[in-house]
Amino acid sequence: MAGLGRRVAAFTLDLLLSAFVAGVFTAPRLPENWSLLAWVLLTVVPTAAFGMTPGMTALELRVARLDGRTFVGLPRALLRTVLLFFLVPALITDTDRRGLHDRATAVIVLRYR
Repeated sequence: MAGLGRRVAAFTLDLLLSAFVAGVFTAPRLPENWSLLAWVLLTVVPTAAFGMTPGMTALELRVARLDGRTFVGLPRALLRTVLLFFLVPALITDTDRRGLHDRATAVIVLRYR
């Protein structure tokens, strides 16, 4: 299972990438709330399809369903992202290091190397 430090680092990388992507489309103005849209898209779509965000890929993490199915799927990825937005659910963890957002969507974040 992935540790909190690695998960926070992946989240930070995703935030920075989202700000960069939004900044490319809004330059020379600041991206404002477009960064949030970019973050949602860069989190939901790759998590649903591949089980990992760009930041998770860089840090060798992936989201896996507890029922053993291959894909996380759009509904779980979207709910997980909405809960992750509030941060607090992600910081309240159990002995398996699963945050409330992971427990609510029946997934776990694993290191794959």
